[in-house]
Amino acid sequence: MPTHFFPPSRFTAATAPGGLPLLGHVPAFIRRPFDFVAGLPAHGDLVRLRLGPLDAYVACHPELVRRLLTEDRTYDKGGIVLDKAREVFGDGLATCPAAAHRRQRRMLQPAFHRDRLPGYAAMMAEEIAGTTAPWHDGDTIDVPAAMYRLTTAVTARCLFAAHERAGSLPVHASMDVITRGVGRRVMMPLPGADRIPTPGNRRFRRAQQDLKEITTRLIADYRAAGTDHRDLLSVLLSAEDEDGQGLTDAEIHDQVVTFLLAGMETTAATLSWAWTLLAANPAVRDRLHAELDTVLDGRPARHQDLPALPLTARIVSETLRLYPPVWILSRTVTADTRLGGHHLPAGATILFSPYLLHRRADVFPCPDRFDPDRWLTTARPAPGTYAPFGLGARRCIGDTFGTTEAVLAIATIAARWTITPTPGHRVRPTRSSSLSPRPFTATLARR
Repeated sequence: MPTHFFPPSRFTAATAPGGLPLLGHVPAFIRRPFDFVAGLPAHGDLVRLRLGPLDAYVACHPELVRRLLTEDRTYDKGGIVLDKAREVFGDGLATCPAAAHRRQRRMLQPAFHRDRLPGYAAMMAEEIAGTTAPWHDGDTIDVPAAMYRLTTAVTARCLFAAHERAGSLPVHASMDVITRGVGRRVMMPLPGADRIPTPGNRRFRRAQQDLKEITTRLIADYRAAGTDHRDLLSVLLSAEDEDGQGLTDAEIHDQVVTFLLAGMETTAATLSWAWTLLAANPAVRDRLHAELDTVLDGRPARHQDLPALPLTARIVSETLRLYPPVWILSRTVTADTRLGGHHLPAGATILFSPYLLHRRADVFPCPDRFDPDRWLTTARPAPGTYAPFGLGARRCIGDTFGTTEAVLAIATIAARWTITPTPGHRVRPTRSSSLSPRPFTATLARR
């Protein structure tokens, strides 16, 4: 696998074929979103789409994506994907515009300082062990649902450690409705569809209100206690900017919702895909078991075990390559500019897809093959070629948090269990903004 990517001297631009009158490329995008997006590089490095009355441009070449993600004043957070996400997450760190990002990033960075990671990892290990304790040999489980319960418990514990039963807080149901609602809104880019008073839209608004009430109550309790509980909410409450100003309750709510989504939905999707990939590649699974038997000898994984689990870490990296949880994102062009030598007007929406980038055969040979050992040859892919957590100043602040959770979960579970998906059922992704697998069952076998 190459460690450097040399862009061509001239980038090509084109309009995607197959657009329909009025609707443009919306039907193709809805019917087969992953195949449709992955096929765009065949038409050009910068491809124009028609999404109903809107035009959007897709950056298909890694060098264009690198520019898009590192020049964040020219290509700001916005566009059809981010605008819809902002309706839910407000101006949290993942969705706020560039003008607010620098202040927020500096205030929140202490929450993810490496000195805090061992403490978070200890909470993760306890919740992983506790969530899987009721499992029995021969049980059949809904894998995505089980992984979602696990990541909900972990995320709630790391956010709200002071709560007596953080893992049982009623955030699971609300966040499930919200994340599915965001996915539907992103995948239906026609204006106004989310304002129709359908049962789904009413459930979405009710879940938003329920989550707001939960976070409001927790923030008030924490403020009254005035104690640092070494959790994420404590850091949010104590954060101050350069002028000594803290975050308002509304700002803290937006950050909590952002952390919940990142910690629950994305990590659950990664874990679910990992079990399907390991089951389909028994030779890799056998090597994983050998590593875990040597390091763990049946006990749960701990933070200090991470350096001794290189194959487990590579399995997480390769799963994120094949199935990046956030598979498509958008930016807004803030001023007339040129990208790859081609004019983009101010206000234009430009999309990029980690899923598309990660399946380019010129960057990742045999891109559809699950091969954790491809990461032996490059620990640092060239910028723009591998972006499950973004790039540049807007790179996900919790990337190490999330990968640590995934490695600990895979190691702890695989040390004790073999998870075999039910034969004859093809695991397919949901048509959503999050690349999660549709519900599927698997059998547990105690090792």
